[in-house]
Formats: sequence, structure tokens, C-alpha cells
Amino acid sequence: MLKSPALDNISGIRHAFFTREGGVSEGIFASLNCGAGSSDAPERVAENKRRAAAHLDLEDDRLVTLYQVHSPDVVTLTDPAPVLADRPEADAMVTRTPGIALGILTADCAPVLFADAEAGVIGAAHAGWRGALGGVVENTIAAMEDLGARRRNIRATVGPCIAQASYQVGPDFPDPFIEDDPGTVVLFRPDGDTGKHLFDLQGYVLRRLQKAGISARDALDMDTYASENLFFSYRRTCHRGEDDYGRGLSAITLTEAV
Repeated sequence: MLKSPALDNISGIRHAFFTREGGVSEGIFASLNCGAGSSDAPERVAENKRRAAAHLDLEDDRLVTLYQVHSPDVVTLTDPAPVLADRPEADAMVTRTPGIALGILTADCAPVLFADAEAGVIGAAHAGWRGALGGVVENTIAAMEDLGARRRNIRATVGPCIAQASYQVGPDFPDPFIEDDPGTVVLFRPDGDTGKHLFDLQGYVLRRLQKAGISARDALDMDTYASENLFFSYRRTCHRGEDDYGRGLSAITLTEAV
């Protein structure tokens, strides 16, 4: 379990970027696979989520995850029950209700946790390249503001994700990013003479946070693809020809009302 310097020791907030250690799943899902969308045994996924919730001092029915679809869509929560019963298709959540853990599942994409401790508002987002380009970071911040957060008070951390050295993309992949923001050209590095590029997803999400006015931002700077002992990786699974992969959990919760 990893913590963010930007979010740690803030009164009224608990968070964690969980590694794959400490669960009950086996094989390619070993061991803390929290992905209900995987082909792992449902009872093992449930136990892994129960353990993660316990680390946050919550019951498992207070830890909420979404049906993530690489969208810019955000859900505002006041009660976890409807989301647990029928996970909506979305890629971010916000709340000002204590005792709800907002959980994001990733396996190379970037989890982003947000908090305005003064307003008592938190958020969590799943930022793959498609969702980040589509505005999931900015939409999460706007939804937090709708609950009373102030942009200047929001802290954000980008959790472990695939690093630039591990993330090869095609020749045309940079085009929509550079068209949207010419400054992103620095986030693409030629990959030898292949005509392809290496993409800095973490740097891109940090740039989106900066341009959105979030000055208190940081990143854990850990490569999910290269660190097999700690993280699940979709791309590593594809390269090996495996038929499925585990999903890591990142979560944040309010422990008290403001």
C-alpha cells in the first residue's frame, strides 16, 4: 500500500494506492485483484475488496467502484448503495459524504486522487490516454467545485501507471494531443528508428492538472509495466499473450464531515 505526500496526514481524509500484494487471488491475478470485470473468482475479488476497505477502516459495502469505459464522465455520490447495485459507466467520482471510499481500478492507466480538505470534498478519476484527452481530469475538478471545493485548495496525486519507457505508441498517436495542446509534443519521444513514439502518460496527466489550475499536485512515479511484483499491467499481459489481467485499486475517503 502506497501513500501520496500531497494527501498524507491531512485531517479527515484517508487514501491508499494499493499494490497487488496482500490479497487472496492466485495465478495471473495474484494477489490483491479488485477487478470485478476480470475472470477471477468473484469470491476472491470480494475478499480482496473487503481487505482494501478494512485498510481504510471501512466495511466493504462502503467501497465503491465504477464500470470504467475510458470516458470523461463523473458520478457524484451521496449514497454508495445504488452504485454498488448497478455500477454506472463512468470514470470518475466525487463526494462530500463521509464514510464512502471512491475506488479506481487500473492496470497501466493513471489513477488520480483529489482532495479539498477545507471544503470536505474528494474525488477519484481513471485517466487512461483517452479519458485524459477527453477531459476526465477537468470534469472531476468541476464536479468537486459543484460540491463546494475551491480549485486553489484542491490537492491531487497521480498514482502508479505505465511509464514512458514502457509505453510505445504508433506514428500517428501524438496528433490529437498536439492538435489539442501543442506543448504536449515534449511528452512524446521517438522510439529509435521505428517511426513510433514513447508516451509520457504521467506527465500528460500532470500537465492537465497544471493547466486546470491545480498547483498542489504530485505523482508517485512508479512504472506498472516494469514492476511486476507490485502492479498489474494490461500491456504486459498483452505482450505475454495471457488471456486476462488483474486490476489494482486506488481509493480515497472522508472520515468526517466539514
